[in-house]
Amino acid sequence: MQQGSGFLTPRQRRLAWLGFLLAAIQAPVSARFSSDDSWLFSLCVALMVATVIIADDASRRRPADATSAD
Repeated sequence: MQQGSGFLTPRQRRLAWLGFLLAAIQAPVSARFSSDDSWLFSLCVALMVATVIIADDASRRRPADATSAD
């Protein structure tokens, strides 16, 4: 059984992980040193990037012969 390929290239996947980690680290640091709620934007960006990574992972785990006709 062959696995399907994701929609991200390996380089894009590494950059997505790097972006996720940077945004996830920046959110609590910003919350600590900022008096407003602008840290929520970093949290939202980190969650959106994580969603893309999870979707790519799910498409990679799907068998290559599986069709998307649901």
